[in-house]
Amino acid sequence: MNDKFYALPKEKQNRIINAGLRVFSQNSYRKSPMNEIAAEAGISKSLLFFYFKNKKEFYLFLWHQVENITKQRLMKGNIYEGNDIFEIMYKALLAKIDMFFEYPDMGNFSIRAYYERDPEIKEELLKIIEPYTQLKTSVTMPYIDPSKIKEGIDLNLMYRDMYLASEGYMYEMLQKSEGELDIERVREDYKSMIDFWKKLYLREVE
Repeated sequence: MNDKFYALPKEKQNRIINAGLRVFSQNSYRKSPMNEIAAEAGISKSLLFFYFKNKKEFYLFLWHQVENITKQRLMKGNIYEGNDIFEIMYKALLAKIDMFFEYPDMGNFSIRAYYERDPEIKEELLKIIEPYTQLKTSVTMPYIDPSKIKEGIDLNLMYRDMYLASEGYMYEMLQKSEGELDIERVREDYKSMIDFWKKLYLREVE
């Protein structure tokens, strides 16, 4: 844990985190200068190095922050309570939208970091990312009440298809947004996707 950084007020922490997310999301690791991040955060470069000894440490810190913030928001939203998979997925989307309000460049940073292969950070980054490279739905899938799903549907494949479609949609929207995600459009589009999946997978109520 970086005690010096966490001793800062939350508002200043977020300014530094958001500055890093923004600069690293717009450039490769190699082409993201720390002085630009410091300027974006409204602090000196020397002060940024007081909190983080080098760019590599700061970059990996940001990736862990993305992980931790995501987990905290999902837990706070009670995402996985209940057995309505469609409600669970919609609540997960709302949690992501909430994160994007506070950390608008988190999505694009995550996408760029996922494909970053700079030799200075490649080995450490792959260790962090590796669990996300394989979607094992039998492990990650929330409970689904089979009595509510049409007969013959493979629940693992159903969840995998919905999960990948959701992630693909968010990726597409983030690429088009240029830092300004249209939250209302995302909500409406995703609601339409949920309604489509319900018609496709849910049993008809007799």
